[in-house]
Amino acid sequence: MSKTGKSQISNSKKTPKYIFVSGGVLSGLGKGITAASLGYLLKNQGYSVTNIKCENYLNLDSGNINPVEHGDVFLCEDGLEADLDLGSYERFLSQEVGHLNFTTVGQIYLSVIKKTQDLHFDGATVDALPYVPEEVIKRITLAGEGFDIVLVELGGTAGEYQNVIYYEAYRIMKLRFPKDTLHLHVTYFPNPSHINELKSKPTQLSVRKLNELGIQPDFIVGRARTYIDDKRKEKVAYYCNLAKEDVISNPDCDTVYELPLVFADQKFDQAVLKKLGLPAKKGDLSEWRDFVGKITSPKSKKVNIAIIAKYIATGDFELKDSYVSLLESLYYASWHGDVELQIDFINAEELEKKKKKAVDALENADGIIVPIGWGERGVEGKIDAITYARENKVPFLGLCYGMQLASVEFARNVVGLKDAHTTEVRPDTPYPIIHDIPFEEKYQKIKGDGASMRLGAYDCVLKEGTLAHKIYSKHDGFKNKLENLISERHRHRYEFNNEYREALEKHGFITSGTSPDDVFVEVIELPESQHPFFLATQAHPEYKSRPLKPHPIFIEYLKAATKKKA
Repeated sequence: MSKTGKSQISNSKKTPKYIFVSGGVLSGLGKGITAASLGYLLKNQGYSVTNIKCENYLNLDSGNINPVEHGDVFLCEDGLEADLDLGSYERFLSQEVGHLNFTTVGQIYLSVIKKTQDLHFDGATVDALPYVPEEVIKRITLAGEGFDIVLVELGGTAGEYQNVIYYEAYRIMKLRFPKDTLHLHVTYFPNPSHINELKSKPTQLSVRKLNELGIQPDFIVGRARTYIDDKRKEKVAYYCNLAKEDVISNPDCDTVYELPLVFADQKFDQAVLKKLGLPAKKGDLSEWRDFVGKITSPKSKKVNIAIIAKYIATGDFELKDSYVSLLESLYYASWHGDVELQIDFINAEELEKKKKKAVDALENADGIIVPIGWGERGVEGKIDAITYARENKVPFLGLCYGMQLASVEFARNVVGLKDAHTTEVRPDTPYPIIHDIPFEEKYQKIKGDGASMRLGAYDCVLKEGTLAHKIYSKHDGFKNKLENLISERHRHRYEFNNEYREALEKHGFITSGTSPDDVFVEVIELPESQHPFFLATQAHPEYKSRPLKPHPIFIEYLKAATKKKA
């Protein structure tokens, strides 16, 4: 199987099968997890499967959207900054996705407008219909080239004006490929506490909205606290023009990774294949069942990990979607290592102000992580946490901004450069340990108004004998072992300033990973003789960790935290 998943058996027709996944009633139901879970089952049946997410916003990607508002940006191998659903696709299907698997209304309209400027339409009057849906169809078919089945997730819910173009694209494709196109509608079955029964009326109204668009769904996937009972299935089937067996339960689970097994028990994948005219085989779910068993079984060890965060507050609520990839990576490693994981989010600004609750949480941690971040807010709180981890020998992991600030902290408190900083926060710092570098096309991509960033996969050479090298060696994580070469994904603008490399190294700072041309510092650490685990990377290993194959860094980090607790 290639990284993209383009192998296994092939469909006898040249046209792939298209499965559209829409949502109704409310957002956040889990269309992405539904699509990813079904995709896993279909791939397990022996078909090559891919996904595409169609977003409603005018942004060209998810990179500049506030993570508190829209959740964690998922960084792809090819540099795409995408919606977090693409992370679900990668993790469930265990194959890479990228630019072909993600589109937005902004991308689509920009492309159509550009084509009008380039006289692509030979002087025609370019209306929204049919030209915009045709652009959608072009992107969907392009994503599906070489695959047997394409799952197309439509952002938002049925009835929103922003996503009408996607529903029009489905309607047109259904006319063109009636035997090769299906529509799954994910809806919500509420259970009001004063009634204590599942209510199907929201689903009925949502399907009515689809019918107004000229669409009849082939399956209803019912999200609810429990399984949809037979009476509700019969009612929905009757009012929504479906067979009872085409109403599928999607209940709350202890973990989202149970959902493929829940679908398999209902033979959902087999029903889908039957409607698409494809033969069903008996897939082997034993590995996935073992994985879910590890999640749900009692653990022999327990650790408390503190994440020094700044993207967690939204009004009166605290959200964790801003750090989904990091959380999933930690959980994969914990399940792999038989560890019960307790995660405390510590607000970096509260730590900066020395608030007792934040300080107590830090002192209670068996491990400390400083993750991705941007800008000035909470920076001194993050640096204080790094100081605490270094001085008290608490296992520390820095990711991206966490590596940059670990370098600043070391320069200030070990080397003695008291005003050291990153120019992102303090442009006039006399000791710019982290700085902006001139744009070079081979390294960076432009992200508006001349802002350059390193985006996507970059190679790194690890120094033998270092902690980083030992970790990747132990878990066979090298891209090329003979050259000590690894590859990880990057998403940042500022870089370690090489003018300070020698000064820091004289004081025990270890540059354990650099770019092959030695231009970029990629991984730093402290000697194992001085600290049990102090490692930071400019890259984002959290984006490459998968359920059945946790990333080596997180496995060994949790081992160190477990040892510290013991």
